[in-house]
Amino acid sequence: MISSHRNDFNSSFTEKKYQAFLKDIEQQVNYKAPFAIAETPVFVPKKLTDQLLQACDELVDVICRPDFAELSKGAVLPEYDVPNETPHTDFLSVDFGICEDENGTLSPQLIEIQGFPSLFFYQEICAAAYHGHFEIPGHLNYLFGGLTSEGYKEKLQKIILGNSRPENVVMIDIEPETQNTRIDFIATENALGIKELCVADLKTEGKDVYYFDKNGKKTAVERIYNRVIFDELIKRTDLKREFLFGNEYNIEWVSHPNWFVRISKHSLPLFDSEFVPDSFYLNQNGLPGDLENYVLKPLFSFSGQGVILNPTQKDINAIPDKERSNFILQKKVKYAPIIKTPDGLAKVEIRMMMAWEKGAERPEVLTSLVRLSKGDMVGVRYNKGKTWVGGSIGFFEM
Repeated sequence: MISSHRNDFNSSFTEKKYQAFLKDIEQQVNYKAPFAIAETPVFVPKKLTDQLLQACDELVDVICRPDFAELSKGAVLPEYDVPNETPHTDFLSVDFGICEDENGTLSPQLIEIQGFPSLFFYQEICAAAYHGHFEIPGHLNYLFGGLTSEGYKEKLQKIILGNSRPENVVMIDIEPETQNTRIDFIATENALGIKELCVADLKTEGKDVYYFDKNGKKTAVERIYNRVIFDELIKRTDLKREFLFGNEYNIEWVSHPNWFVRISKHSLPLFDSEFVPDSFYLNQNGLPGDLENYVLKPLFSFSGQGVILNPTQKDINAIPDKERSNFILQKKVKYAPIIKTPDGLAKVEIRMMMAWEKGAERPEVLTSLVRLSKGDMVGVRYNKGKTWVGGSIGFFEM
């Protein structure tokens, strides 16, 4: 997006550099990512950087409201409710499409928001690899708030480990070895020394939680770095588990699972900002008549499942009245094809990755995750066979 940096990068790019870049990442974690890693980072100009930070501030203003718990109570269905909810989430992931209006003016537009961690440790490796194999202008930063690489990792360590030893902190998902985000699990384990476990590996005795380490030693769990997506867990009735999210245990959550649903698609109609497309709960009065300008999204799904890009009244009518509170209509936005690549223009989605330290009044932006796309939507299945697409990182002018 900074044309001079884009032109310099493209003219000096070689496939040899790119393959060395990919190999570097793979060797650091001894694992090959199952998703596409883009040939390029994104160079974000100051105006757009300022807009992204302003948008994050405006969203956080709502999340920090004293009545946010009341506003978001409809998101916490009985099957999602977990005891001992914390005062706030520990992590936030906020996805913005870089869009253009009818006049061609660029601005970030909110697509998704989650009270859930993202690929914090992998993104650090990714940024370092771009720096190591390509010419990245020195005045551009991938970290915010004046953070250094060491300061960034120390902040994450403080939030995730708290006062516990690494062996008493576990990171859980559903069969983590099968997850697309596995590369970040490995990077996290390498950085913090915490154990990557399937939720089915957790054992319980009353309210105590433990696991067996590689030597068969029974090890107490004090903190859980939660990477489980509830919508996936609910479908996995085949998993035999002692550890049940609805039970109360002597553990601390990072982040507490309730924040995954409290800060989610359910939150979109609560925001009023130039950076947030109009959104409506499907069960509210006065729905828009121009359905062709909206996207229909189920509140409780992930990875774009169940989204209808071009809803009709027939689609609306097919949803029973009692289930309509679990859907929203979100106004469509037009992603701007603005990243010049050797075989055409790519669209951009920027995830602003935030952390909220215990005792802090507000969360802060730490880094970003960028996704490049040449398909109708951002995602693997929309970009098969294409190059200069996939996961990346932003280098920001500040």
